[in-house]
Parts: sequence; C-alpha cells; structure tokens
Amino acid sequence: MEGGQPMIEIRNLAKRFTQGSGKKMRVVQAVADVSFSAADGCITGLLGPNGAGKTTTLRMAAALIVPDAGRIVVDGIDVAQAPQRALARMGVLSDARGLYPRLTARENIVYYGRLHGMAADAASARAEVLAEMLEMTPLLDRRTEGFSQGERMKTALARAIIHDPPNLVLDEPTNGLDVLATRALRESLRRLRDEAGKCIVFSTHIMQEVERLCDRVVVVSHGRTVAEGTVETLNAQCAERDFEETFVKLAFTADEKAHT
Repeated sequence: MEGGQPMIEIRNLAKRFTQGSGKKMRVVQAVADVSFSAADGCITGLLGPNGAGKTTTLRMAAALIVPDAGRIVVDGIDVAQAPQRALARMGVLSDARGLYPRLTARENIVYYGRLHGMAADAASARAEVLAEMLEMTPLLDRRTEGFSQGERMKTALARAIIHDPPNLVLDEPTNGLDVLATRALRESLRRLRDEAGKCIVFSTHIMQEVERLCDRVVVVSHGRTVAEGTVETLNAQCAERDFEETFVKLAFTADEKAHT
C-alpha cells in the first residue's frame, strides 16, 4: 500500500467533449460532478441510465481520459500526477473484444503480464491460477478466435488481473453475456472480493446486477452523483421495497429537479 487507506476515491470529476465542427459544433457535458469512494473487499456498483456518464467516469479513473476537473486517488496515488503507478494497482476491463484472435487464451493473458513487468514463468504460473479461479482451464490453449462472449469475458478478466492488482475497474462487464456467462462472472467477482479482498468498481444499468452483487451503490444521473449507499439504505431513503422504483426516484426525479 502506498500512502492512505487502500481504495479508489473520486472527487468532483468533470469532463466535457466537443462534437461536430464549425457551426454544428456543440459542447457535451459528459460528467458534471461525480464523487464516490470504493473500499477494499467491497463491490461498488456505478448505476445510472444510458448517457449518465458511467463509462466516462471509469475511463478517467483508469487514466484513459484526462478529466477537466476533479481528483482521482487510487491507494493514495493521485492518478493525474502518477498515472503509471496508479495503473499498476488497477485491473481495467473496458470490454472483452480487444483480444488477439490468433493467440491462445494463455498467450493473451501472459502477454499482458509481461507488459506489466512480470517474468514469463511467473506470468504463466499466474495464468494457471486465474484459469482455475475463473473456471476456464479448458480454454487456456485454444485460440480466442471463435470464443463465445462468455469465454472472451473470462479471458479478458484474467488478462486484466494477471498482475494481481488490488483494484478492479469494470465497465458493464455483463453486456452481451448470456445467463450462464453472467452467473459465472458474478461468481468470479464474488471470489475476487471474498478470497482476495479486491476493491471492485463496475458500471451497469441492470437492477438485478446491483441487487445480487453490490455491497454499495453509487447512482449517477446526467453526469452527477445523486445518491450513494447500500441497496437497503437507498430503498429506505425512498420508502420503497423494489430497488427499481428506488432507482427511478433517485435518477429521474433528480433529473427533473435539475431542469426546473
């Protein structure tokens, strides 16, 4: 650990993008003011409607996009000041499509380990451990070309955590997965939380994912944090038993207030 309590801490993030050119150019405020903390041994869900700013927030956290304002700290490391040191403590899964199709699952995973400075033998041994944990041992020596979405997801997740980072950042990891692959991913994330004590942050717009997996929930709407807490506390706050109803109240009522 490098300075401070291990976690991902995001404060007052903001990001604008320009679209078009000339007279048709317009400025889009993708993230206006997002703040939350994610602790070790905890799965934190970033929940919001499409276009709420979830992906942009996580890309900034992963040092893929530079924020216009705000601060991101990973295990006491300021991402803006030391992005490489921060990234060394993160496993990032933006999507499962960036695999090299001519390489086997093992080769894809080991290659990323080598990029993180691991020795070949150590990366290969780690790949074996991850394959067992993620129940993908039969896939290891198959080329990833032709993999199902679930098989690609498992390979991409193993690749993201080959260097055993304490923090995981996952952008809608169940997107496009079938029921069995989604269940397998949930179990993998629970193991990483319970057995390895990882700090896991993932974005979603699926209520069932939040209720079944998340220890804490951060609700964002139109680029702003509008609520944070457990499913139970947020339900109580909104006097609801159905979390979908709670989400609608939090996300869309906040949106209406912002435009009145």
